[in-house]
Amino acid sequence: MHRRLIAPGALAASLLLAIPASAADFTPGAPGIGDPYYPASGNGGYDVSHYDLRLKYQPKTDLLEGTATLNATTTQDLSRFNLDFGLKVSEVRVNGKKAAFKKSGEQELEITPAAGLPKGTPITVVVRYAGKPSEVKINGFTAWARTPDGGVAAQEPDSAAWWFPSNDHPLDKATYDVSVSVPDGSQAISNGVLQSQSSKLGWTRFNWRSNKPQASYLTTLAVGKFDITTDKTADGLPVLNAYSKDLGDNAGAARASIERSVEVTEWLETVFGKYPFNALGGYVPNVTSGFALETQTRPFYSPRQFANGSNVSVVVHELAHQWYGDSVSVDGWKDIWINEGFARYSQWLWSEKEGEGTAQELADYVYAQHPADDPFWKVKPGDPGPDNQFDIAVYDRGALALQALRNKVGEKSFSAILKGWPKEHAYGNAKVGDFVKYAEKVSGKPLAALFDAWLYQPSKPAAPAAARAGVAHAAGVPAAPKSWKSIAATNGVHGH
Repeated sequence: MHRRLIAPGALAASLLLAIPASAADFTPGAPGIGDPYYPASGNGGYDVSHYDLRLKYQPKTDLLEGTATLNATTTQDLSRFNLDFGLKVSEVRVNGKKAAFKKSGEQELEITPAAGLPKGTPITVVVRYAGKPSEVKINGFTAWARTPDGGVAAQEPDSAAWWFPSNDHPLDKATYDVSVSVPDGSQAISNGVLQSQSSKLGWTRFNWRSNKPQASYLTTLAVGKFDITTDKTADGLPVLNAYSKDLGDNAGAARASIERSVEVTEWLETVFGKYPFNALGGYVPNVTSGFALETQTRPFYSPRQFANGSNVSVVVHELAHQWYGDSVSVDGWKDIWINEGFARYSQWLWSEKEGEGTAQELADYVYAQHPADDPFWKVKPGDPGPDNQFDIAVYDRGALALQALRNKVGEKSFSAILKGWPKEHAYGNAKVGDFVKYAEKVSGKPLAALFDAWLYQPSKPAAPAAARAGVAHAAGVPAAPKSWKSIAATNGVHGH
């Protein structure tokens, strides 16, 4: 036998080629995605592209059983990673192999695969679980509401952790297939298009598909007994609205409002451009909450939104979010003005269209209504802080900023900005600063000082500055525009 002698340097090189990266090279994904408002939200180390949720729910007991399959890609050499989830997990598999797992903190599911996952690897994660969502508390509250005939998942900024494991932050958007089995006589409502439904042995399965990127908090589920109306838009999109059968005195007003969703959407297309999704609608479960939420393609409305009669203004608000908030989502929760300032301003534009007060008249009224020492002016819509994320100033002061922008750049540029922004960032994420730069690019005007005054200074813009922005500063408060009552009725629209 002849042995070939190998020089030490050559031997080392051959070993490097033959041996894969050591376990020491793989590191855990971060337990948060990096949002300063909500440090535990989301996770690092991977990016999800699709969720397949196969669920069974028993309304009588609130028992939810599920198998969630996540398609993802690693973004680092990953030794372990987290999902955000609150229910009890029985098994986890990564790429078909059983993975170790444990719960930590209030919402972290730590998963350790059988071997490290190199950066850029496509992975499939399967999680089997069961539990009663209404019994799960994270940070002292639940996003799951029990109804007399079922349950509902709808909350902001978090709702997914109560019913499926996810990378729970708007930065990691994905497509969804949601398949839910419920007892015959009940229905399951979710996002997107109802692909099919079938019954077997006393259970009916509903299969929903949302085919455009969707933030986890915008994914919804409602199980109960609903009256359902269906239609198609002029462009052929399926329309589905659902109303709990036990809405009582609010039933008529809810229908009178939500059945105008197609009309409102067609008008919003003239303001913001083509509707960005594959379905349209809304639903009203019998919950005790008072808020509404822009769940993608099918907004959630509390019955209380219609306690004083029809409320088309809230429908305008939630449908405007389909462009501003859903298609273009926040980069971080401090960018909430990109959602709420525009949804509120859409209500002002609807008032203008309906002849019930122009956006300028509404801006003048809001500006005069709040004296300089009002805490309203202390909240900075461009970065309000987690405690003020849904403060009325984010909505009304945020809308004032848009009226100031309109007056500064003129109608043609303003319209181009409103339509171009959701097209430029479709199905993605953006920051307030990105919008400022975009508005400057489209208008050709320097706008940093304007946005600083209206979004970032903790004080009321002085009368001369307000005058330059086209906002009245006469002494006293002008008469409220006709639409103000219906707009103010939505002040708690996101009072989660």
